[in-house]
Amino acid sequence: MKRHAMMTKSNYRPADSYLTYIKQFPLRPLRNKEEYRVAVEILGRLASIEEADEGERDYMAGLSRFVGDYESHAYRWSLEKMTPLEAIKFLMEVHQMNTTDLGYVLGSRGIASEVLNGKRGLSKALIGRLAAKFGVEAGTFLESPKTV
Repeated sequence: MKRHAMMTKSNYRPADSYLTYIKQFPLRPLRNKEEYRVAVEILGRLASIEEADEGERDYMAGLSRFVGDYESHAYRWSLEKMTPLEAIKFLMEVHQMNTTDLGYVLGSRGIASEVLNGKRGLSKALIGRLAAKFGVEAGTFLESPKTV
């Protein structure tokens, strides 16, 4: 039996906005820094939409996955050598984020400011939020034990 014969029809029809984004920037693995830069720019625009429709949300979910995959591959070795604070600042720069943006992730601008200024450590909850936002391992934000 032919493989395509086993597929069934679905009533699913993607939203027009999804198809518009697909035509502008197809969803597929990112292969270089320029594709990554464009993808992050598009994600930034989508994230600023207050009431994204289903198509925009679906596209954003797919593109986020490819951005996360690219970052985890491209930056994994660099992040392992950084302190948690250096990693946060690096990832903020990559994602074109400021303290206010980080505040949305951590719960408030005040918390973000304290973390960035080294006045506040990272709780398990904050580490979980950072790992989810940036698509990296939670261990990226753990202090490694000091050797004597």
